[in-house]
Amino acid sequence: MQRKNQKGLTLVELIVAFTVLLILTSMAVPLARARVRVERERELRAALREMYAAIDKYKDYCDQAYFGPMKQGTNCWPESLEQLVQGIKLANSPDGKKVRLLRKIPRDPFTNKYEWGLRSDQDDPTSTSWGGQNVFSVYSKTYEKAPDGKPYSEW
Repeated sequence: MQRKNQKGLTLVELIVAFTVLLILTSMAVPLARARVRVERERELRAALREMYAAIDKYKDYCDQAYFGPMKQGTNCWPESLEQLVQGIKLANSPDGKKVRLLRKIPRDPFTNKYEWGLRSDQDDPTSTSWGGQNVFSVYSKTYEKAPDGKPYSEW
């Protein structure tokens, strides 16, 4: 017996609809992951660029003796990233003016922490431990690799 004006979906129609949704969803997940990775890479590049600019500006100011005599062992590189945030007192400033080269230490988008790997100018360029003399280079502490196989810690 058939009903006229029957409303609703048959079991076959539901299975087909769910299958189509499953296929569309399985295609969207990798695209979303790729988009997140690309965004993190962009944030990492920006953070590294910001910190390198501050480190280089510190080096330039120190070489020009804006901060007074160079501290032994630093080779005119900053002692820490925190020093760039807190500010460095100008040597010839009667009112004790400080120069801040970073507003804050950026967050590492891959580790979600404000901790960065540091290297001094006396460390091996591939070293993962910091000698503590100065801050010459910074890198991400993540173990993830870019699509080209290069670790993000080598950017």
